[in-house]
Amino acid sequence: MTDAQDTAADSSLRTTGGTPPDDAGSSVMGAPTPLLEPREGIPPVIADEAALARVIAAFAAGSGPVAVDAERASGYRYGQRAYLVQLRREGAGTALIDPVACPDLSGLGEALSGVEWVLHAATQDLPCLREIGMVPSRLFDTELAGRLAGFPRVGLGAMVEGVLGFVLEKGHSAVDWSTRPLPEPWLRYAALDVELLVDLRDALEKELDRQGKLEWALQEFDAIASAPPAEPRKDPWRRTSGMHKVRRRRQLAVVRELWETRDRIAQRRDVSPGKVLSDAAIVEAALALPGNVHALAALNGFGHRTGRRQLEQWQAAVDRAKALPDSALPQPGQPVTGPPPPRAWADKDPAAAARLSAARAGVTALAERLNMPQENVISPDTVRRVCWEPPKTVDARSVELALAGYGARPWQVELVTPVLVDALSAKGAQTP
Repeated sequence: MTDAQDTAADSSLRTTGGTPPDDAGSSVMGAPTPLLEPREGIPPVIADEAALARVIAAFAAGSGPVAVDAERASGYRYGQRAYLVQLRREGAGTALIDPVACPDLSGLGEALSGVEWVLHAATQDLPCLREIGMVPSRLFDTELAGRLAGFPRVGLGAMVEGVLGFVLEKGHSAVDWSTRPLPEPWLRYAALDVELLVDLRDALEKELDRQGKLEWALQEFDAIASAPPAEPRKDPWRRTSGMHKVRRRRQLAVVRELWETRDRIAQRRDVSPGKVLSDAAIVEAALALPGNVHALAALNGFGHRTGRRQLEQWQAAVDRAKALPDSALPQPGQPVTGPPPPRAWADKDPAAAARLSAARAGVTALAERLNMPQENVISPDTVRRVCWEPPKTVDARSVELALAGYGARPWQVELVTPVLVDALSAKGAQTP
């Protein structure tokens, strides 16, 4: 049993209020304190090259890690671009940068090269930061650190309150950050989001070290920082909400045509696709296959508030799908590149189903001992793949190689290999 297995269940930071534990792991309880204003007040928004140059120089001269956050306009604008970037570093203070006015922040990214970036839920912000030239070489993800340390709630507000004893005001998280000028209360909220991020990082590093998990966290952070940009999703139209109702190929073609038409309009207008046409309306039209504009207008989502010209463009998309030859219709379901859905395993391969059942039970028990979510102990997809196509010879070395081949980090390989060896070798789980 590792040090982490010994100590994980005794995490003293999982409290409401209080301060980071001392070296003995104790935590001082107290009423949480509302955090109402940034220490140096709300900084001016950087919106020109001269001001940006001064910020770059100040942050390059700063010391220690840099806290980084970004605000998007999800649900309002097309795509996931950043509309505000917040940073804070010792010696430089806090900066709020408008990436619409200053769309190239590669100079800032270069000035912070080699510096550890502290982000909360890094994988959410890194894509939009990459678009404007900001790519960290090192990072510390406070949300992921919280998961590894066993916190039951890992949102930034919950973490700051539970670890540092301060309450963040979170009322502006879902506003339209493309608004210009940005209201002062929103800017205050944005500045406070990075106010204590480095303090939170320091406390979590201490706790991870106390639990024997710090090296695991560092491996996870390195994996995030070195990961290439995600590949574009294939057939994104298949993720339309309500798709499970659409069975026939001609109906699938209508969903595809309406989705792609909506996407082009949304991109041209720079608005969220859902504001152009709802997923529910797309599915309604696919199921009904309306023959004309009047039939389309009678469907939910295409009511009296939809203009004649708009109705005609949606009906034209339906008509294009209806006119396709059978050979051009989409196939139901997405091409499967990995194992089939686990619900089908019992019929397709009972031995594989037994392996998966044993592996899941073993991983669950391991996760409980480590006091962390199962998906952070090992990716469920990795477990499925190893159980569906196990090594020809099941032993520690072959399982280690299989796990590493699927991207498991060294700490995961070390902990999970014994569990999977047992599961793959169990009676009834072996391939005949």
